[in-house]
Amino acid sequence: MIVLDLGLPDIDGIEVLAGLRGWCTTPVIVLSARTDAADKVAALDTGADDYVTKPFGMEEFLARIRAAVRRATAISGLPDPLVVAATFTVDLESKKVTRDGIDVHLTPTEWGMLEMLVRNRGKLVGQRELLTELWGPTYTTQSHYLRVYLTQLRRKLELDPARPRHLLTEPGRGYRFEP
Repeated sequence: MIVLDLGLPDIDGIEVLAGLRGWCTTPVIVLSARTDAADKVAALDTGADDYVTKPFGMEEFLARIRAAVRRATAISGLPDPLVVAATFTVDLESKKVTRDGIDVHLTPTEWGMLEMLVRNRGKLVGQRELLTELWGPTYTTQSHYLRVYLTQLRRKLELDPARPRHLLTEPGRGYRFEP
């Protein structure tokens, strides 16, 4: 577990985070006095697993650490890290997606959403669960975020994004990945 403050004296914390994500899959929680939404979005899109603003409650912070460690433990315990769909392949271990043999670039948020759906393949993943996992507990009513990112994923991965075969929506409930 890495706890990272964005306000470092010699280098911007976002740069440190980007560097970490180049070689490290350890969970990262950003702990910062920066409360601006743009800072939070930048950190989460760069690869932070969570973002906590100062001042914070110790019980909540410890619960967030436990949740991040739990997710990391569940990820490492997955038996088959390679998931093959009709036109694309998701390699959960190397965090790569290929479509028709060509690497597909995903943003960290797109990857987080796809990874959560793929790890729960065949199961419904609720909107609140996705929002909490990707953006945190204060975003549980922002379902439009999910629509935007799922549309982007469908454009990148589905043969016909208007008629998805693998990234399915269950209106008002959540999303499902069908290999």
